[in-house]
Amino acid sequence: MYAKLAVCNVWCEPLNIPIKKFTDIVGKNAVYTDPADCYAYGYDNSLQQSTPEVVVFPTEHEQVQAIVQTCYEQEIPLLARGRGSSTVGGAVPIKHGVVCSFEKMHKIISFEPENRLIVVQAGIANQAVQDHVADAGFFWPPDPSSRDYATIGGNLAYNSSGPRAIKYGTPRDNTLGLKAITGDGKTLKVGVKTTKGVVGYDLTRLLIGSEGTLGIITEATLKLTALPEAKHTLALYYQDVASAAKAVSRIMAQPVIPCALEFMDTTAINMIREYSDVPMPKNAGAMLILEVDGNEQQLEHDTQAILNAAESSALFETQLAKNSAETKAIWATRKALSPALKKVAPKKINEDIVVPVSNVPALVQRLQHLSEKFGIKIVSFGHIGNGNLHVNLMYDPGHPAQDKNALPCLEAVFDLVIELEGTLSGEHGIGLSKLPYVHKELSPQVLHTMRNIKQVFDPKNILNPGKIFNL
Repeated sequence: MYAKLAVCNVWCEPLNIPIKKFTDIVGKNAVYTDPADCYAYGYDNSLQQSTPEVVVFPTEHEQVQAIVQTCYEQEIPLLARGRGSSTVGGAVPIKHGVVCSFEKMHKIISFEPENRLIVVQAGIANQAVQDHVADAGFFWPPDPSSRDYATIGGNLAYNSSGPRAIKYGTPRDNTLGLKAITGDGKTLKVGVKTTKGVVGYDLTRLLIGSEGTLGIITEATLKLTALPEAKHTLALYYQDVASAAKAVSRIMAQPVIPCALEFMDTTAINMIREYSDVPMPKNAGAMLILEVDGNEQQLEHDTQAILNAAESSALFETQLAKNSAETKAIWATRKALSPALKKVAPKKINEDIVVPVSNVPALVQRLQHLSEKFGIKIVSFGHIGNGNLHVNLMYDPGHPAQDKNALPCLEAVFDLVIELEGTLSGEHGIGLSKLPYVHKELSPQVLHTMRNIKQVFDPKNILNPGKIFNL
């Protein structure tokens, strides 16, 4: 029921695309022009669709540069694509044009354990990087749920992080440098190979999270972290959502930081009960999943410190996994949620909002009020230790009241987030889905400054046009 694509009805003049120039760059077998072949490169996980006219498959930085230069000369819209796991339409080429697919750019350029870094092409999967460095005792902290599939370039384009960000930070915090190509076809090599460096503006952090609108990232120098010696996984069950949210604030106010802190609200738990065979305690109204990692000798102390902070009269059950099977069973609860969501309503709106941790209790309480006000079932779960919740509005378009109230409810959610000093997106980006709401967070002066920056990096507005803001 979630597989139907929404076609982006953006009309564009037919483009006079010089196919031969692209085949000269990458070879005939690395260029798609048949609409049937190109169709699959016109949508992402947002299920919005707009078919490109050409798809090219480079293998080297120099080929990407030549592709960009050709598009710049001909003023052809160009979108860099990883594996299309964006949930907001960021990988949808709404101006058609050319899609530059990075699926063949998956090399490891160098691995330097002594410098705690790895240099990779942008098309390599996140999990492939993790697997490569694990034997040497390292990991790259960003771990989005799509890590088996999503590319490093896509992670960087959206600053996608996952649950470990609570302790280890986002891609911006774990990337030393980049090689990228601006919209006029010039190569930028930005950043450093050291953990210190303050020469000039920090263009590395500017490019990360820019959704491919300022430059096309071809290579990344990633900062690695040593794997922890040991890890504890816990499940905490509370009688109600408010008590769990308050416990999160207490946990984050003490010195020991968990490496993961996930939350599920009452509606999410009831859905798991109804639509899966994963066991849940009878009185559970909210659930926290925590992971604590670190030195083996310190781990017991750190785990107890977190449990002390989480203590509440509403906390009625605590599970500490004793082995890998029990750890898997705890996380099975979280993994059961996505399949359950698909059985609840014909349509959902999924947003990844963030508020300061101190405002999490107010957020979860007022989301319940919005659900009642608009008659829309709201399911909340996610990386609550950062204040980052995935808020799902579940509704039936065939139900007149729900269809009418869905978007007003979404706008009310965004207004609530801004009121609570939060942000509209934690890791999914803006893409197309959040474009109408950006003005709620960014002032006209800020947007004006961003447009000026865009003009410097992409003078002809060919890079992923129509994303983040309208020009």
